[in-house]
Amino acid sequence: METNYKEFYLNFLKMKKLLTTCLLFIFACTTLIGQEVMSTGGKPMPDSWIDSATGHLVKRLTNRVGDNMSFYFHNNPFVGNEMIFYGTDQYPVNQQRAEVKQETYNINSKNKQLYKIDLSSKRIQQLTTQALPMNGEIIGRKRQEIFYQIRDSIFSTHIETKKTTLIYVFPPDFKGSITCLNADEKLLGGTWSDDSEKELFKKYPNKSSYFDIIYEAHLPRTLFTIDIQTGQLNKIFTDSAWLNHVQFSPTDPKLMMFCHEGPWHKVDRIWTIDVEKRVPVKMHTRTMDMEIAGHEWFSKDGNMIWYDLQQPRSKSFFIAGVSLKTGERIKYSLLRNEWSIHFNSNKDQSAFCGDGGDPGQVARASDGQWIYLFKPDGDKMKSEKLVEMKKHNYKLEPNVHFSPDNKWVIFRANFEGSTQVYAVSIAKS
Repeated sequence: METNYKEFYLNFLKMKKLLTTCLLFIFACTTLIGQEVMSTGGKPMPDSWIDSATGHLVKRLTNRVGDNMSFYFHNNPFVGNEMIFYGTDQYPVNQQRAEVKQETYNINSKNKQLYKIDLSSKRIQQLTTQALPMNGEIIGRKRQEIFYQIRDSIFSTHIETKKTTLIYVFPPDFKGSITCLNADEKLLGGTWSDDSEKELFKKYPNKSSYFDIIYEAHLPRTLFTIDIQTGQLNKIFTDSAWLNHVQFSPTDPKLMMFCHEGPWHKVDRIWTIDVEKRVPVKMHTRTMDMEIAGHEWFSKDGNMIWYDLQQPRSKSFFIAGVSLKTGERIKYSLLRNEWSIHFNSNKDQSAFCGDGGDPGQVARASDGQWIYLFKPDGDKMKSEKLVEMKKHNYKLEPNVHFSPDNKWVIFRANFEGSTQVYAVSIAKS
């Protein structure tokens, strides 16, 4: 019988491919079988586990001693496949009982420094060795630099070489605070407030106290930019309002977004301004009593501004957006338990995530303590629970981010007793 060597060889290749696929599948299953299925928090957790309430794989990213905090939700923490975060030497005292809102600028631990982690290998490197407290969550991806502020001075540290450079020192009569970097990475932006406002923050450290007090004070605030190359300070806009939440567009180097801070039902919060034309433009006008809109952020392509919308407050919940090109508005409804302190969107806006909230938040949700994934479905959001957060103290807001490959949602939490950064797989295990 004549042997058909060509057919034999093709069959051999098919069998080889099938065998390889089977081995990869077995390896993947073995890896997942090795993950313990368990409830999240209330005790020290392993490096990774499957949340028993959701079926999603969760892993701790920051395996180092001390507290570790990822960036605020609208501040980009990623450079390629690396993530920048703050870390400290020791845990704060009684963090679970803390009454003051926990953020990177007021975390109560020693030796707060900037670190980077490779999201694939989980290798962590320390980037800064500053002796004084530092604030700032500003990354220049093109420049490969991190910008931050120590007292009246602005510094940058190169992410690879770790070289640190003094960028600017504020004059005695204008001690501002930087918060953002524009799209071509030439301008830093931020706000200035007078000393009387700073004293009010010191006197009333709890948000429940200072929020109304600062709003009612109507003290002057100024938006400004600093040219990184020349050191030129430009005062863009001043108002007797609490100007806050300053962000630059990720694509338009002239466009800055800011808010009128205060009780959200009393303010038309969301504004933009061209830093050259210097004319503020309101992006959302309230249409009913007690309507609120806020925690706004730019889409990754810079075409949309998204925000939390409630019409009215604590009753009807939406993720809403407005197109910067056409002015077209869109809103997706949410259930009460799905409302989140912060939302975020992935690169193509096909998915959103949220960090949930405890019963003391504005939604008064009875079962809202989850990390959520949302997908638009008509005029509503279809939700999926990713991580149970019932053992998390929401004085620390989780502040969700999509990973650069859009396969994980990254957040911070204190459900083990210390503050750490975690990632949950969007795909179910």
